[in-house]
Amino acid sequence: MEAAFETLRANGFAGTSARSIARTGRFNQALIFYYFGSINELLVAALDMSSERRMTRYQETLAGIDDLPRLLEAAASLYREDAECGHTTVLAELFAAALAVPALAAQLKVRMERWISFTEELMRRFLGHLPLSGPSDLRAAAQATLALYLGIDLLVHADGDWTRVDIMFEEARRMGAALHPLLERS
Repeated sequence: MEAAFETLRANGFAGTSARSIARTGRFNQALIFYYFGSINELLVAALDMSSERRMTRYQETLAGIDDLPRLLEAAASLYREDAECGHTTVLAELFAAALAVPALAAQLKVRMERWISFTEELMRRFLGHLPLSGPSDLRAAAQATLALYLGIDLLVHADGDWTRVDIMFEEARRMGAALHPLLERS
């Protein structure tokens, strides 16, 4: 799974094959099919491995945070970690591949559910008491947040401009600081 993750990270979906994964991991490519049945199943398992690590990191980092400005600061740091370890690249590559592989799309949808629920719970914890007019759909907001997460990564990969991420998180921190007094009163 580590070899599959690293190969997908370095070569993209189009450049990832049983041969390239086996070369990265220094093992016989037949082992991929013996243990996983297909390359796509191996790639999904590699994503699961990375996602589990990242979820644990998110839960540990965000557990003790009780104000919006600190949450947004931590989110920026976690996003950078995601990018540096290759998680965002692997996720973006698999989502791009899912456009042509419906079975992969179905697997990704299932796997994103945990992240949607996690994000929705964070939003409920930090924003649930805001005096908003009408009911708010925090699930839709969580889905939009994850779409933004993937989208900004795609933009960065297109032109390598990391300032986009810095600007986005700086603006989020600025807005969070403005909202913070409202959250304290509720």
